[in-house]
Amino acid sequence: MPELEKEREVERPQRSKLREKIRQDKEKVGSFEKPKVECPECGSRSLVQDYERAELVCNECGLVVDSEFIDQGPEWRAFDHDQRMKRSRVGAPMTYTIHDKGLSTMIDWRNRDSYGKSISSKSRAQLYRLRKWQRRIRVSNATERNLAFALSELDRMASALGLSRNVRETAAVVYRKAVDMNLIRGRSIEGVAASALYAACRQCSVPRTLDEIAEVSRVSRKEIGRTYRFISRELGLKLMPTSPIDYIPRFCSGLNLKGEVQSKGVEILRQAAEKELTSGRGPTGVAAAAIYISSILCGDRRTQREVAEVAGVTEVTIRNRYKELAEQLDIEIIL
Repeated sequence: MPELEKEREVERPQRSKLREKIRQDKEKVGSFEKPKVECPECGSRSLVQDYERAELVCNECGLVVDSEFIDQGPEWRAFDHDQRMKRSRVGAPMTYTIHDKGLSTMIDWRNRDSYGKSISSKSRAQLYRLRKWQRRIRVSNATERNLAFALSELDRMASALGLSRNVRETAAVVYRKAVDMNLIRGRSIEGVAASALYAACRQCSVPRTLDEIAEVSRVSRKEIGRTYRFISRELGLKLMPTSPIDYIPRFCSGLNLKGEVQSKGVEILRQAAEKELTSGRGPTGVAAAAIYISSILCGDRRTQREVAEVAGVTEVTIRNRYKELAEQLDIEIIL
């Protein structure tokens, strides 16, 4: 036991240095993004939190990066949604998709007290007035009013496109950064919100085309593209070109194709990327051509028109792309 204590005494300064480094990393990335903690030995970011030992362990080399950290999770367990709601003593988590981050008071619309009993009609009138004033004072100035409008617009477009929560949060963060850098001045709120959503989709690897964003937005495709280029340049968003593989699952789902067709399409696109057949071409057109070829090879055939409608490209594009792929990859297609 004394030897163990000695080892701990030796390791303590090293861990304090690591904690200081993690704290500095958190300060560097700012309040909008999660800190990127990595193992100081192998550089891996696959870190596992062992709550029984209160240690942060590297999953690759086994180094204990941090120890004696505080478990910030609940001390209770719940096995379904109702139990979780009953035992939770806090409200919803903070979110960037609400202008005040969801931290202001909300008066429940149900006219019931904390015991679940119905409130008298006299108190209902008072509660109605309180709710009305609460809604008004949540937005204090013009900046917050504009932010609230932009975030509601973001939420509306994301719902129409069926995007997940993390994409909405990312889009809200991009929009807030644009507001902080005063990039909104001289541009429409709808245009900046749509371009922030487009950037968020690309960041989260669930790409949507500019045409799809323009369909649910109130501004034109041209304005969204122009605003997106301006925002990505000013904010320094490092977005890689969209890969055609990212479109394959969505297009296959829209065409009711089997998983086998999807796997074959991904395989064709990987081979095409190795031979540099995808560079300089529209990712949706290449993805549509790969799906068309794989559907024929797997015996679950779809016409060029059906694929073109789902992918949002023309039949001519699919025809040109699939001929290139078939010729360069030596794929024999029997029509």
